[in-house]
Amino acid sequence: MITVWGRKTSSNVQALMWCIGELSLPFTRYDIGHKYGGNDTSEFLSMNPNGKVPVIKDGDGEPIWETGATLRYLANRYAKSSPFWPEDLETRTHIDKWAEWSKINVALNFTVPIFWQMVRTVPQHQNQLEIEKAINNLNNILDIAETQLRKHQFIAGDHFTLADIQFGHTLYRYFDLKINHPKHSALIKYYNELTERPAFKEHVMISYEELRVI
Repeated sequence: MITVWGRKTSSNVQALMWCIGELSLPFTRYDIGHKYGGNDTSEFLSMNPNGKVPVIKDGDGEPIWETGATLRYLANRYAKSSPFWPEDLETRTHIDKWAEWSKINVALNFTVPIFWQMVRTVPQHQNQLEIEKAINNLNNILDIAETQLRKHQFIAGDHFTLADIQFGHTLYRYFDLKINHPKHSALIKYYNELTERPAFKEHVMISYEELRVI
């Protein structure tokens, strides 16, 4: 049994839960962080001294934190040798490369400079010029994804992999926000196909209204 500490409206928790769903793993999840609190208690800090979610424990194992590490742990333990996380080192590294690219270039350039500014910042403190610059920057990065998705069904190739978790979990919020979305036809097709995956619907397509600051 996987135990997860982290609120369902956290994008990092959503990535983790999507992975758990795709691998059909049994889990228990506790709402921690933001309005739920609990991430500053001595009990939680003994698991993750950073006070961040998500944190997981697999059975009686040691707590694991940092989303990328938790995703690779689950893939190594429960999906090794499958197309999701192949045993072949070169193939797996190719997937990991796209996963890291997604985290560093897509998620980080969307979550704080765009999503946090538009949703988690009061309107009078929003810098519209900086938001527009961040949107343009992200859309330029997504040009790379568009090129890749014109050649392959998924971001790292022709199979759904761990890289799609790291890349795709930001797309629900990206497309839901009222911002400029270039006509990335391959990206849109890819996203529409993700929305048909049951685990994506359950764990990623979640209202973020509780995060909105008015």
